[in-house]
Amino acid sequence: MKKIISSLAIAAIMTFGFSNVTIGQEDSTTATTTAEVSDAAKAGSTTTDATADEEVQLDFVQTLKQKYIEGDPLWMTPVLICMIIGMALAIERVVYLNLATINTKKFLDEVESALKSGGTEAAKEVCRNTRGPIASIYYQGLDRASEGIDMVEKSVVSYGGVQMGMLEKGLSWISLFIALAPMLGFLGTVIGMIQAFDKIVKDGQVSPTTVADGIKVALLTTVFGLIAAMVLQVFYNYILAKIDGLVNEMEDTSITLIDMLLKNKAA
Repeated sequence: MKKIISSLAIAAIMTFGFSNVTIGQEDSTTATTTAEVSDAAKAGSTTTDATADEEVQLDFVQTLKQKYIEGDPLWMTPVLICMIIGMALAIERVVYLNLATINTKKFLDEVESALKSGGTEAAKEVCRNTRGPIASIYYQGLDRASEGIDMVEKSVVSYGGVQMGMLEKGLSWISLFIALAPMLGFLGTVIGMIQAFDKIVKDGQVSPTTVADGIKVALLTTVFGLIAAMVLQVFYNYILAKIDGLVNEMEDTSITLIDMLLKNKAA
């Protein structure tokens, strides 16, 4: 459905563009000079806007580089490393959890149809061809259906715990980097303040320029550490919400599996 909508949107844009070209060609036969002046003005304004946007982006990047250098790379680099590793782990978890999410209702209907038509072996084949923790739990339960319903329940509960551990893999490291990034920033700030006071003692006088510059440099590490922690915290909360949703589906569908086996007398 999404592909159809996007295709229609592209077709509409192309049609609209071609119609504009046709109208422009017809109008150019009667007002060539006016059209050329108008097109030149539009092109000039578009070029100016693009150049302005590029300059703004370059200025932003240069500002980040400048602040990074001002904050002392010795203390800014650990914060940057924490953010890079934390983001890599968070993105890996987001991709894994999205791949683990399936259309549960459709899957349950396929398993039930397979149980009715081909028994547990057909249902296990459906589970093998479906990704995600729910399909894995169903496969383990169906694999022990011949041993009785009690064994199926124990198998589902045990393997459900295993799947929960796989879903939560790496979360402890993400939480570590969330806590570590601002701590490293505070450490850089404290050391920067100490260096500023050492410079005051060395000069023998309190210079506003020396104090202000030292404090600014010291606080930059804290700013970058807090930004890194906030970004990682957003990803961390999203991952937790995703895991909670999957766990609820796992518990709900596990009960449904028992009902299916009893209904179809497969266990």
